[in-house]
Amino acid sequence: MNPTRLTRGVQSLHRLQHIARVLTQHGFGHTVDQLDLGRFVPLWLRRTADSSEKGSQQPANVGKRLTRVANELGPVFIKLGQMLATRPDIVPPDILTELQTLQDRTDPFSSDTAKEIIADELKTPIKDAFQDVEETPIACGSIGQVYRATLANGRAVVVKVRRPGIEQEMRSDMQLLRWLAEAMEKWVVETRPYHPTTLVDEFERTLMRELDFLHEAATTARMHDAFEDEANISIPEVIWSHSTPQILTMEALDGENIFHAIDRDKSRFDRKALAVRLTDLYLRQFFEIGTFHADPHPGNILVSPPARIGLVDFGQFGVISDELAGSLLFMVLGAVNRDVPMIADALAEMDAIPSHTDRKLLTRDLQSMLDKYHGQPVRRLNVGTIFTEMADTIRRHDVTVPRDVILMIKSLATVWGVALKLDPDLDITAMIKPRIATMVRSRLSPKRVLRAGGATAWHLMNFLQSGPQQLREVLRQVSSGRWQLNIRHENVESLGRDLDRSSNRLAFAVVIAGIVIGSSLVLSSQNETQILGISLQTLGVVGYLVAAILGLGLLWAIFRSGRLS
Repeated sequence: MNPTRLTRGVQSLHRLQHIARVLTQHGFGHTVDQLDLGRFVPLWLRRTADSSEKGSQQPANVGKRLTRVANELGPVFIKLGQMLATRPDIVPPDILTELQTLQDRTDPFSSDTAKEIIADELKTPIKDAFQDVEETPIACGSIGQVYRATLANGRAVVVKVRRPGIEQEMRSDMQLLRWLAEAMEKWVVETRPYHPTTLVDEFERTLMRELDFLHEAATTARMHDAFEDEANISIPEVIWSHSTPQILTMEALDGENIFHAIDRDKSRFDRKALAVRLTDLYLRQFFEIGTFHADPHPGNILVSPPARIGLVDFGQFGVISDELAGSLLFMVLGAVNRDVPMIADALAEMDAIPSHTDRKLLTRDLQSMLDKYHGQPVRRLNVGTIFTEMADTIRRHDVTVPRDVILMIKSLATVWGVALKLDPDLDITAMIKPRIATMVRSRLSPKRVLRAGGATAWHLMNFLQSGPQQLREVLRQVSSGRWQLNIRHENVESLGRDLDRSSNRLAFAVVIAGIVIGSSLVLSSQNETQILGISLQTLGVVGYLVAAILGLGLLWAIFRSGRLS
């Protein structure tokens, strides 16, 4: 694949050069060569990077260098690193630990610009839409920044404003990132276990969803409606009249960071009630609502005495579809009953187990992990350790779990950890079991079974109608000789490119050798013939000079390619 063909379309040749140079500078020069981007890197940088690359291939070092690359390349690559940090089923723990240090922090843009964006989006002067908008943002990220404000009716709100020009910048980088992922999967064999193109597809969906604030608004509104009747749970109300794809206006919640509040004044809070309420809040999202808050760090959990909980920032959320919920229920039942084959079957239903994975070895490792933790007192369980061991097991067997499942398990682990700090005696399994029983009863109810039977009958009827016709078409193609068997050889483009380069250099060398031999023959002769007034001896010397220049050019090309040996 020729990168210049891509860059003509997106006008980002300079950006591709910058990416190649940053990767080389931080010790990924070998990868740059495999992607055929070495032409974009100055020779002095390649030699410096080659000397520093040796001995830096340990996972922790790789993680640090990837973190530096992301920070230097900007918002899209930082967010990609953050997304990879949520995939312990794919990324090794040492690299994961380093990626978790990435912070989505950028300098704030002008508040005057933010107010102009608000006015343009709402199609009204800002003084008519808001009584007041504070000058200093309370939070700032690569996509947007947040301001406290007051509506015309005096209601306190927060307004999230998208950074100007960020969508075009991110779409341009995403196109380059997609090309890099496809090239890596094709030419860089060691990256294939990480499924680059799948990760980029997933990342692009997440990023485009974050760019459109209406996605976050819809999720927040759905959560607000689900918990509206709960006296001790607060989800901000979306102010739809003041929200668009570029701005999001929500109710400002009272409360403060859960750990800061409790550490400062423990006597004001009912810790046990907070632990139960927080756990129940997430279990309802997982098992009933089907959409959940996927970023439950303490800063997004606000508390008010004695045990009121508020949840903010639904920019990261997960969705559990009905089909996925069935597979998860199967997995949980298998874990509760220590039935590991049931867990493996659920993973297979998610299409998470590739064909080359040894199911027996996977089942054995899962059984070993279950036996290790089964029967231990809840207060002895280290949620983070369990999550890490589970991720290590599925990664070792190349099992790729859907991202929403990983987000759900990670969110549950985080919430469980927070709840146990509030109440070490909390038995979360006792809270989960009734919900599992409810889900089982719901899925086996006559109404649901009848509906599923109706859908199956409809699919069967369609098959009976179209199946014979499709079979007849296949047989017709076979009998007419139009049946084709397509065979694809991986990396054939790379092989062809290398063969072309080698044959060109060989032909070039033959031409140089011919000039040298011809010049030698001319100089060794005593012929005094002149051509256009120039003696043959002079032409021989010129031939030597031409051969020397061409030879030096060939040596420089080989030297620059880094393939002297």
